[in-house]
Amino acid sequence: MSSKHFDPNPTHLLLTSLHSQTLTNPSLALDSQNKILYLRPSSKSSSQRVHLVSGGGAGHEPSFSGFVGTGLLSAAVSGTIFASPSAEQIRTCLFSRLPPSSETLVTVMNYTGDVLNFGLAVEKAKAAGKRVEMVIVGDDAAVGRTKGGKVGRRGVAGTVMVVKIAGALAKRGYKLDEVAKVARLVAGNLVSVGASLGRVHVPGRAVNKEEEGEKLGEDEVEIGMGIHNEAGVGREKMELKQLVGKMLRMMLDRNDKERGFVNVNSNEVVLLVNNLGGVSVLELGGIVAEVVKQLGEDWNIKPVRVLSGTYMTSLNGLGFSVSLLNVVNTDIGGPGMIELLDDECEATGWPAQISKLTWEERNQATREEDASNGEEVDESGLRVDARAAQEVLTRGLEAVVAAEPDVTRYDTIVGDGDCGIGLKRGAEAILRHLSSKPLTGDVVIDLANIIPVVEREMDGTSGALYAIFLNALVAALRTTSQSEKEASAKVWAAALRQSCEALSKYTPARPGDRTLVDALYPFVNTLEKTGDVKKAAEAAVAGAEGTKGMKASLGRTVYIGGSGFEEVPDPGAWGLASFFQGLAGIKKLEEDSNGWEKL
Repeated sequence: MSSKHFDPNPTHLLLTSLHSQTLTNPSLALDSQNKILYLRPSSKSSSQRVHLVSGGGAGHEPSFSGFVGTGLLSAAVSGTIFASPSAEQIRTCLFSRLPPSSETLVTVMNYTGDVLNFGLAVEKAKAAGKRVEMVIVGDDAAVGRTKGGKVGRRGVAGTVMVVKIAGALAKRGYKLDEVAKVARLVAGNLVSVGASLGRVHVPGRAVNKEEEGEKLGEDEVEIGMGIHNEAGVGREKMELKQLVGKMLRMMLDRNDKERGFVNVNSNEVVLLVNNLGGVSVLELGGIVAEVVKQLGEDWNIKPVRVLSGTYMTSLNGLGFSVSLLNVVNTDIGGPGMIELLDDECEATGWPAQISKLTWEERNQATREEDASNGEEVDESGLRVDARAAQEVLTRGLEAVVAAEPDVTRYDTIVGDGDCGIGLKRGAEAILRHLSSKPLTGDVVIDLANIIPVVEREMDGTSGALYAIFLNALVAALRTTSQSEKEASAKVWAAALRQSCEALSKYTPARPGDRTLVDALYPFVNTLEKTGDVKKAAEAAVAGAEGTKGMKASLGRTVYIGGSGFEEVPDPGAWGLASFFQGLAGIKKLEEDSNGWEKL
């Protein structure tokens, strides 16, 4: 749990966050005193008789300030972080921040403070003669019936589907009783469960010992995590597959007497996978794939809509929630839930929607044409001893794999930490290739067969550099084969020199710029002069070590501050030098007291 914030002042933070909504959506206005975000008067909504209002504590953005906009909420009332707005704030909204003659549907999540304060404001509005209905949403399925008791189920991320469907119906001009009826139908057919890898810190609060003691273990996950930093129903050690399986059982197992809140038996089911705030988009995608896979394989449920993204957060909570909507008939003689979910809206917090046509088209077409150029590499006649070459190359690649921890450590200090993994991935892929397709002894054919492996497995800048260099090396060797038949050290040196020249056309990197070139050029220069691979490898190692303390002129290291570059060599240069050491058969000794491996 990180207690660092760019703006640690919770009052200032909340007001500026609400203000930002008016900057990103010109149709919104802010009553900063009452923390009400509302739609400006406009001809767009003049024919709309029902307007939606929601809200609650801050810290759940985009819920609900990010959902104010045409086709969703007409206003949202915010409390402080994780605390309900007051009844007076809500009353002000109902009485003076909506069109005067409008009917109002208030949606609120099932938390005591929210229900009481919104309920009081609704009763005041009714007493004043206004037509107002309130729908309470409790979709959580983690807390069982016994523990939930009289309080009932908590409102969590499934609530956003109530808001979206009811908001679309209101935009279409339906009456209050119809909008309220459909909202209750949606709420009654929702189940949700959340999980998290840790708690969050609320800006402005001191970190106390109790919070420190509640930290989850390194390999623990909290199941049933709420959206207010409250504890879940249990902690367990499990991987994603097991976690998703347990969450789905909580929502779908009809034999679970404590739960089984909704019989999800419709032909149409909507899946919502919600980011609690701190999960990367990359990881959330993996979670979505696992949820959809298990729904189909274990429950025979194929969602007709899959919504994924950040809908309701717990600040920067490192967790996610899964919600299922069991689609039923709205019984109003009009649009169904799916159609309303698909309706367009204009709110910054609701992601751009995939159209109904795209969903229903169910296009399965693919493009799987072979991307290769279809050309077989002709024999060059430039040869080496195939068995000896395979042993030497294998040795060099294994040295790269062994060097990965060092390269990763260096790159973590001066880069983004991925260099070692990238080199290892490429080396391991080539080793697999050599295992299934040993070298033939024709250096042009063998190298040309390795290049696609490098291009496929090694990405990023280093991947491109190696691919350019190796392609140029094939071209140089092919030219040499017209006059030479043995790939001697002299032949390799000349071809490597031509490859360096080709590489220099695409990168300004030269010796002294703290890149892999600082190991490459010394190797090539020494091989040209001596014809001795061992001496060339030693020169490459010296060149790599020489990058320690060298200021970078290129690459991501340029942007990274600190003095780390003075302590470690360039990761790319060290990885390449390790390869050359392996080729030469140079055995590395144990690390000395400074942590450096010496020859």
